[in-house]
Amino acid sequence: MTRNKAAGISTALTLKTGTRIKNRLFKSAMSEQLGDKHHNPTQRLIRLYRTWADGGIGLAVSGNVMVDRAALGEPRNIVLDADSDLKMFEKWAAAGTGNGTCLWMQLNHPGKQAPKFLAKEPVAPSAVPLGKGLEKAFNLPRELSEPEILALIEKFATSAGLARGAGFEGIQIHGAHGYLVSQFLSPRHNRRKDRWGGSLENRMRFVVAVFRKIRGVVGEDFPVGIKLNSADFMRSGFSPEDSMALAIRLQDEGIDLIEISGGTYESPAMTGYKINAATRKREAYFLDYAQRLSEAVAVPLVVTGGFRSGPAMRAALESGAAAMIGLARPLAMDPDFPNGVLGNPAHALQCPHPTTGIAVVDKMAMLAITWYEYQLARIAKGKRPDPDLNAWRVVARMFGSMGAHAFARRRS
Repeated sequence: MTRNKAAGISTALTLKTGTRIKNRLFKSAMSEQLGDKHHNPTQRLIRLYRTWADGGIGLAVSGNVMVDRAALGEPRNIVLDADSDLKMFEKWAAAGTGNGTCLWMQLNHPGKQAPKFLAKEPVAPSAVPLGKGLEKAFNLPRELSEPEILALIEKFATSAGLARGAGFEGIQIHGAHGYLVSQFLSPRHNRRKDRWGGSLENRMRFVVAVFRKIRGVVGEDFPVGIKLNSADFMRSGFSPEDSMALAIRLQDEGIDLIEISGGTYESPAMTGYKINAATRKREAYFLDYAQRLSEAVAVPLVVTGGFRSGPAMRAALESGAAAMIGLARPLAMDPDFPNGVLGNPAHALQCPHPTTGIAVVDKMAMLAITWYEYQLARIAKGKRPDPDLNAWRVVARMFGSMGAHAFARRRS
């Protein structure tokens, strides 16, 4: 049933909605931390996305935009609801769709992944704490009631409709990395005994309901995709078999694009954690799973994680496992990277592995993410990324701007 036919990087991709994406390069979501105090887009965020559009990316997905301003994952998250400054969202969309780029909005709810200083009582499918030491930074969540679940589904749809009205050209549901949708999917975190938990069919119910409600608001001609874990890489968590079954179900529902990632912040495979040497050399963290999935679904697949060179990207596309190549850190280090790859088949980029030299500090500060976040801030100010940015300087800035809250886990 493979439909991800071999294609070159510069080949356009047309989705079943009729949406045409000019090439096979996909900007995966990164946490920009560039909202204002009211959680609206800022001029710096607008400049960042204009820069990426000029850099040649085919499809750009925003950093996670929250559907509920009472549930934030980070202090400067963007929120899109009835109280948002829609003019700023329109400016963001106009900038991000320049140069023939498609710009989609990623919609998210953090669930229990809301740090203590932002959420005294976060909500989740079940009252199960995060593990692996994360319980020190995140409060025990309260189990959602049925009316609250239904209200959250409506919030996703409301945000999607507002995004389309503002000029965004698609929606991505964040169903990975341990956020609320991912929590519903995981038997480790979802221990409900009602229709929202237990069997895989029940655990899928929330994301299917979110998709259906969004589709009902934005229409059949507006693309809706999902970022989906290949697995949680946690014992008793969301498995590859679960993921495959969900992808098939979402295809039946009419999903337009699936981005493959993996891991949670208890087991962060998406950052290269626990990736073996052979996979790292090939550059594609989740390509094996994507190859299997491409035999089961006709939905175009995006493989994100590890890509650094033109030859590796072409190999993934030629295998038929991927219809698009997901990029994140390379775009934080060189926003013109897509133009480089499109113009030179051998083009490659090395992404630094920042460290303070003290492993516990690196882990507490989530330096593998926050160091790159500061690169985004530089681009947003009109500066070039700094590959020599001192890791201790990033840690010091975090303390200076956020105090003790700086060591709350950061997300992507």
